[in-house]
Amino acid sequence: MGLIWSLIVGAIIGAIAGAITNRGAAMGWIANIVAGLVGAWIGQGLLGTWGPSLAGMALIPSIIGAVILVLIVSLVVGRTSKK
Repeated sequence: MGLIWSLIVGAIIGAIAGAITNRGAAMGWIANIVAGLVGAWIGQGLLGTWGPSLAGMALIPSIIGAVILVLIVSLVVGRTSKK
């Protein structure tokens, strides 16, 4: 049950990051989950585990990490598609 809860929270974090960056429309649920989980790992690694926590993820650092991840991926994909 813990894995399912983590996937759900990861999807929500990824969706929030996509909405903040205005790049979430092209992302599907799988991309939202990956962005949320990897973003949570990045955010907590850089900023720590402060703030409210859900499913073992500190929400504020996780969202910030997911926003950073979505922006970086968007820049890389944007550069490769323009070539």
